[in-house]
Amino acid sequence: MASRAIGTIDAPVLVLNQNYQPLNICSARRALILMGRGKAESIINGVGEVRSVADIFPLPSVVRLFYMVKKPLVRRKLSRQALFYRDNFTCQYCGKGTKKLTVDHIQPRCKGGKHTWENVVSACSKCNHKK
Repeated sequence: MASRAIGTIDAPVLVLNQNYQPLNICSARRALILMGRGKAESIINGVGEVRSVADIFPLPSVVRLFYMVKKPLVRRKLSRQALFYRDNFTCQYCGKGTKKLTVDHIQPRCKGGKHTWENVVSACSKCNHKK
């Protein structure tokens, strides 16, 4: 993969949705095409410019689309390691930081609780067994 040099037509440009939510990164060439077709506006200009016979266009570094792009919500798979990272390797009951944690279901599975992000927390063994 070739590197994208800042200040060139291949420079990376951040593309934002209509509500300023980040969508992706495209080339300055693609961003200028979107702006020329009236589909986007430049929010922040980058380094450099593109010259034509009649005009000079500053290279954008951030553009915002004039319309909403529905981006599918990416659900991260629930795993012990991901849960511990979310909770910063800290027991959610006593606040002690430790590497020896267990997964605690807030509403127990035997009582209809699901194994979802909203129903699990990191707990040290002592706190998990108290419950």
